[in-house]
Amino acid sequence: MALIGVIIASLINLLVKSDVVGYVVSYIAVGIFIILTAYDTQKLKEIATTSDSPNLGIYGALTLYLDFVNIFLNLLNIFGRRRRD
Repeated sequence: MALIGVIIASLINLLVKSDVVGYVVSYIAVGIFIILTAYDTQKLKEIATTSDSPNLGIYGALTLYLDFVNIFLNLLNIFGRRRRD
């Protein structure tokens, strides 16, 4: 639900174009994706102990890759803004 809220807030910020809202959304998104990374890691650990699926490695790699890419992009949004003179 929080991820859907971040997506909606990002879409609204496209219309409003507020720097403050952009910072807030990026900070919240980093927190959400850190929590999501921990959740996905625990889920993969649980599935690995109970299942013999050969596609588990691919699924886990893609899931964690998307989490890390989203964390990286939001950190770039936070620290990569140009300062106006």
